[in-house]
Amino acid sequence: MMELILLAAAFLAGAMNAVAGGGSFLTLPALIYAGVPPVAANATGTVALLPGYASGVYGYRQDLTPVGSLSLPLLSVVSLVGGLAGAGLLLVTPDSVFRGIVPWLLLLATGLFAFGNLLAQRLRSLGLHGNGAMLGTLFAVSVYGGYFNGGLGILLLAQLSLFGMTDLNAMNGLKNLFSAVLTAIAVVAYAAGGAVEWPKALLMTVAAVAGGYVGARVGRKIPKPVLRAGIIAVGLVMSAVFFVK
Repeated sequence: MMELILLAAAFLAGAMNAVAGGGSFLTLPALIYAGVPPVAANATGTVALLPGYASGVYGYRQDLTPVGSLSLPLLSVVSLVGGLAGAGLLLVTPDSVFRGIVPWLLLLATGLFAFGNLLAQRLRSLGLHGNGAMLGTLFAVSVYGGYFNGGLGILLLAQLSLFGMTDLNAMNGLKNLFSAVLTAIAVVAYAAGGAVEWPKALLMTVAAVAGGYVGARVGRKIPKPVLRAGIIAVGLVMSAVFFVK
């Protein structure tokens, strides 16, 4: 029964990530429900969703462009270092502490998903600019992504829009690139720290890849407002469940 729950959660998470994001809202709670300790659940769910980021990079490979004078290798290195720092922070967080902040992280990720556009506008109004600010904010977002993957895509899109990017294809290409890089190094750190439950991760990976394919095919037919509302509802429900527990 638990295997079916994990398969269903991973399949739906892959579909959600393919069309709008928010897959972590399902994988993390499902793994914790299955008895996986919170830190290991976060690491295992991240492993399961990694292939989706990699395939996204391939899909947007022709749209990848530097940000101003900052090259893709430099941006990728900053994202990698940030992801590694976030993963290291997760590994030294006790399960009891992480369990306590999970509902807050889920609620934060839901808020980022719901108000990502407003966040981007607010950040632009602060007048941040320049290569240093670009690299600094990318590092901060990558630390968050290495620690907790939920809402990462929204944060990255907001961060890129802050620095003048408007081409959605180029932004999605960079979002997927940074997500893949920081998640890959985080997975290496999780594995080295023994935080990944590999049988569950591999089982969920297969389901997430299948869900991503189906989501990409079906998602185009569902109105975006309906998708967003559904994902926000899932995030709020999962947050409420963990607050009650």
